Amino acid sequence: MARKRTNIRTDLISFALILIMLAELVAIAVFAFVLLRATSRKQEREAQAIPALEEPAAPPEGTPPITAAPAAEPTGLIVYTCFDGSYDDLCIMRADGSEQRQLTDTAATDWYPSLGPDGDTVVFSSRRTGVFEIYRLSLSTGEVVQLTDGMGGSYAPELSPDGSRIVFASSLNGKLDVYVMDADGGNITRLTDHPADDLDPTWSPDGTRVAFASNRTGTNELYIMDVPAAPGELGQNVRQVTNGSNMQEGGRSDWSPDGSTLAFYAGDPGDKDIFLVPVECAEQVEGCGPDALTRLTEGGNNKAPSFSPDGQWIAFASNLRGDNNVFIMRVDGSDWRQLTTQPSADWQPRWGP
Repeated sequence: MARKRTNIRTDLISFALILIMLAELVAIAVFAFVLLRATSRKQEREAQAIPALEEPAAPPEGTPPITAAPAAEPTGLIVYTCFDGSYDDLCIMRADGSEQRQLTDTAATDWYPSLGPDGDTVVFSSRRTGVFEIYRLSLSTGEVVQLTDGMGGSYAPELSPDGSRIVFASSLNGKLDVYVMDADGGNITRLTDHPADDLDPTWSPDGTRVAFASNRTGTNELYIMDVPAAPGELGQNVRQVTNGSNMQEGGRSDWSPDGSTLAFYAGDPGDKDIFLVPVECAEQVEGCGPDALTRLTEGGNNKAPSFSPDGQWIAFASNLRGDNNVFIMRVDGSDWRQLTTQPSADWQPRWGP
């Protein structure tokens, strides 16, 4: 009888051990399933964040005047305007989209950022005083200095290639004109005085000329002028670069680092595209018509092109995937890469060292 009870006890212990082992196996299986599902969801989120870009079709017209170097990878920094849900602020990232961070956080619009040749100075326009003025920000110290005061609205500042002067647009005279000033805000000089609006200026790589948009022919076109070295003089030798480009709303343009080409955007509202035009078109009496342009994008409402320091890439803003995001592409319009994926707008990119 005692042996029988012992056998029963042994059987019960064995049965219990089997149950424990089964429970452990079930727990392991459940954990593996949860881990697999979590990994799958993470991959789904990542795929939704930056889905693979289909290679865009070849540009529909024109041959890029700059040859793309396939081995060249993007370097440098890109500053851009980033909307935080209430106001536009300034953000910065590396040219591959990494290390994105916000530079300003004020209860006012900060926009039109541009990075100086020293890689530390950012100039921008802000409505912190209730009127858009030009400011300077140091990336290393965080110090912000107001440079203009009482000039109406001032926009689109850009430091010269040697960092000594800033070109910008201002409505001081009741319309937009192009101005230049020293990097510390001194010696403000009006460069254009045409009855039309002149806006969105950008320096040539050698710092002797400025390209800008103007509606002086009735539609916004690109122009170039020489900038006197001494303050106090108007811009000289103004000549038209494009004719019939359909720029509509104007917009920022940029010079290629070799000075041969201007990148700009044009098209109907909500349907803008990026174009290249040879600077030598300024030698024509009324600039070059659409046949001289190279179209790099088609569809997506693409705006605000900016060349990389090596001239092999162009940063731009696009509505290709909803609200504005910052993209880069090679100078021949290939190899699109999306850099920002925020649900709110990231726009007005400017490339720097």
